[in-house]
Amino acid sequence: MARFKLYIEYEGTRYSGWQRQQNAKTIQGTLINAGTEIFKTSVFDLQGSGRTDSGVHALCQVAHLDVKTMLAPEIVKMKFNDLLPYDINILEVQKINSNFHARHDAVSRSYIYQVSRRRTAFGKNYVWWIKDNLNFDLMSSASFNFIGMHDFTSFSDEDKEEKSPKVLINNIEMTEAGNIILIRITGSHFLWKMVRRMVGLLVEIGRGKQTEKELLFYLNNRSTNPAKFTAPPSGLFLESVLYNKEINSHKLFPIISL
Repeated sequence: MARFKLYIEYEGTRYSGWQRQQNAKTIQGTLINAGTEIFKTSVFDLQGSGRTDSGVHALCQVAHLDVKTMLAPEIVKMKFNDLLPYDINILEVQKINSNFHARHDAVSRSYIYQVSRRRTAFGKNYVWWIKDNLNFDLMSSASFNFIGMHDFTSFSDEDKEEKSPKVLINNIEMTEAGNIILIRITGSHFLWKMVRRMVGLLVEIGRGKQTEKELLFYLNNRSTNPAKFTAPPSGLFLESVLYNKEINSHKLFPIISL
């Protein structure tokens, strides 16, 4: 049995998230279907570094694949890409030690969210268009309160697979690029809908409808209010998954320029 490390990008609009489901089209399910044809067997294991929600994209999702094959990594990559639809692409395949686990060995993950200040004919699937004026400085200042170890119960729905609602946020970066506001959030891991609710609350602060004081209240007390502000999945991208002592050195650039 060989173990491979896969680096995958995908446009999540047409999919019900990463995780394989019985009656829905998913990224993992599509990859497994392709793998069944490539390896002429369903006896293999493909696991991602974590789930992404329905409609969420990935610039670089990481997965590991256990399969009995003599194929070289570059051939595995080529065969997958020959079968995959246009909106899923294998960036790289590496032969990896059998001890490596895509999810358990990840030390941090980073997400990028794109908020658009204008309506767009071309980037609708990749941004959240906000009609109201947004105060970038208020949003940026408030965002720093998320950094550190916090209980994010108020920013997530109940998930039986999560053992604890506590998450370490390592860093938040915000910048403006033309009509795009970019928000990068790096953390140990992320709860279901957590990033979208963090962004949604920051947007409400930018609109002047919520305050930094309320953000702090939600971090320190359980509240259902952040659920009302959940940002749409269209603007969200899993940017990178880091292992061991890897550092995200990528500059913060928009995925689409407006």
